[in-house]
Amino acid sequence: MTPTPKTALLQPGSAAPDFSLPDADMAMLKLSKLHGKTVVLYFYPKDDTPGCTVEGIEFSDMEDEFIKYNSMVLGVSKDDCMSHAEFRDKHGLTVNLLADVDGKVCEKYGVWQEKEKDGIKKMGITRSTFVIDRAGMLRHAQYGVVAKGHAAEILAIVKDLA
Repeated sequence: MTPTPKTALLQPGSAAPDFSLPDADMAMLKLSKLHGKTVVLYFYPKDDTPGCTVEGIEFSDMEDEFIKYNSMVLGVSKDDCMSHAEFRDKHGLTVNLLADVDGKVCEKYGVWQEKEKDGIKKMGITRSTFVIDRAGMLRHAQYGVVAKGHAAEILAIVKDLA
């Protein structure tokens, strides 16, 4: 895959880029249809890897709290719907996982970035989270997230918006 030019990072106060993606059950979800709810949109590198599992479980464990604040949590990776379904079922995840197989939404949100590991550079998803208000505006954008404890941090932001 050819590295793409550096995408500008999204900033709070701008409109959240709209998209339609299939979930783990292959049902299409369109972001703009969720106006009226606060949306937590988190991007993660890969299903069933340690950090991604911790993050998915923490968001799922707090789902009732998010619902109390009229919010919905959506996880996005480039894995396909089948992989998402297996990941969800294996770990009892309740958050909605969306498949961005072609990476177009990852690029819109600026999370498809060059990474370096052991001296080797390659493109991948930078763990990132966005909080989108009920009118579809970005209220929080965080790149380079640490998975453990992140869901609680985002819940505090959602409570402040309520």
